[in-house]
Amino acid sequence: MTKTVEDLDFSADIRKEELLDVLRKEASKVHISDIMESSAFLLEDAKYIQAEYREQFIRAYAKGFLARIKDVKDDKNEYNGYVSVNELRQSIKLLKDQKKAVIKIGSVEARFFKIYTIISIYTTFVLDEPIHPLGTPFPGGFEVKYENGTYYCPVKDKQKDNLNAVCGFCIAEQDESIL
Repeated sequence: MTKTVEDLDFSADIRKEELLDVLRKEASKVHISDIMESSAFLLEDAKYIQAEYREQFIRAYAKGFLARIKDVKDDKNEYNGYVSVNELRQSIKLLKDQKKAVIKIGSVEARFFKIYTIISIYTTFVLDEPIHPLGTPFPGGFEVKYENGTYYCPVKDKQKDNLNAVCGFCIAEQDESIL
């Protein structure tokens, strides 16, 4: 039986439902202490955000990452279709590389990274939504938005090659009105 996303059989098709089952199991191992430590990490990290965006940043991340772990645990919806095995494999590799790098230098709390990984994969491959929730604010007054069936991000192109960002596999497209 598959215990983690890394244990999935990447030589065969992977159903969204199968991926969700694995993510639910991983999310069930996230405890309130993990959420509390992650919240503390976010608050500490937020002190580096411009003052006018700090409160919005904290709300967006608390809602988009920490509270969403409950959504994964409780998700009983049926999802049809398959995930792109190649894209999922590349995403997992990116996340593993990020984890090694950030934990090695101590820049990210390990408990936060566990939640970050589950949510990034869940939103992208199960929900077909951007990793940052709609309305997530960015400097300049820009935010993630949804128009005519497409999600748009104001920083996608600037971050997609950043090894410390998940923009490379996020489904949002660059908001061209910002360029």
